[in-house]
Amino acid sequence: MQCKLRFLISGPGLIGKQHARLIEQRDDCELVAIVAPDDAGNREFAAAHSARFYTSLTDALSAETIDACIISSPNAFHYEQAATCLDCGIPCLVEKPVTDSLETAEALVTLVEQSGVPLLVGHHRRYSFLLGKALGFLHSERFGRLVALQGSALFYKPASYFVDGPWRAVPGGGPILINLIHEVDLMRQFGGEIATVQALAGHDIRNFEVEDTVSIAIKFRNGALGSFLLSDIAASSKSWEMTSGENPAYPHFPDETCYHFAGTNGSLDFPSMQAKTYGAEAQRSWWKPFEQFSLTFERRDPLTEQLDHFVNVIRHAEKPRVTAEDGYRNMLVIEAIRRSIEKRVAVDL
Repeated sequence: MQCKLRFLISGPGLIGKQHARLIEQRDDCELVAIVAPDDAGNREFAAAHSARFYTSLTDALSAETIDACIISSPNAFHYEQAATCLDCGIPCLVEKPVTDSLETAEALVTLVEQSGVPLLVGHHRRYSFLLGKALGFLHSERFGRLVALQGSALFYKPASYFVDGPWRAVPGGGPILINLIHEVDLMRQFGGEIATVQALAGHDIRNFEVEDTVSIAIKFRNGALGSFLLSDIAASSKSWEMTSGENPAYPHFPDETCYHFAGTNGSLDFPSMQAKTYGAEAQRSWWKPFEQFSLTFERRDPLTEQLDHFVNVIRHAEKPRVTAEDGYRNMLVIEAIRRSIEKRVAVDL
């Protein structure tokens, strides 16, 4: 029987607490340390999970025998903490975005290559069965070649979200880095690598330093075009969180969508999985009816699937599915979007 893997979590915020819950559900893992700012809430959280509390990652790694780290601290700490783990030879899962700047993301790729220590980026939607099912249809003859993609992440974050995490309202936070980074990773799966972006952003409602609403035009390397709307102050359900049903913390709208894909022979609404396709090529015409059907799928928790994979990575049974290089490529797109907003021009990657 293999020994239990000893985990450290840095940053017991919204996602860090979910990681802690999932670790405790496994017989082959245990949570032994929490790293966070010194306040009563964090200390109580550590005590409730029978984990020792530290305010410094370096101190925790010096005092404990750690097999794996999960870094879910604010974005600005990702690079330094991941680098510390790699230097100690400890595999780590770094929540998205991999770092808070393109330069540190690139530097982290180099550190991973030099150290040979596994690093997994926490784009947990990659483990969704919804994603695999959709990609199967998008790569089929029934769909044809991708022509266009429409996507949205529209939701309303309450004031308490920014009171609990003031870093979310200043550079290094904001929905582009916190939320859009997930969508960029998804769109690279759906449409392939992105060639050009052109974006507009506003922050006129909350008047924070960071954006609250963004509109993006996208060209993929394969010639397909796309558009995406992002807002964290929109009273809307058009988001992965509210349409996928994968996180019970959010209300679920199973008949609504956050992506629409149009191909030369068919289309797909996602994640409601309502598909349309023409039969033979001769049937393709806007005057002809579609064959309409639903793609069937089995629901599984992507965070659980991600932890399963991370455990296998730690034990050298698998290689990271979402690498530091993936995180860097996502950051390339994010940086291009930022430059487009700043310069008010289309930006080629």
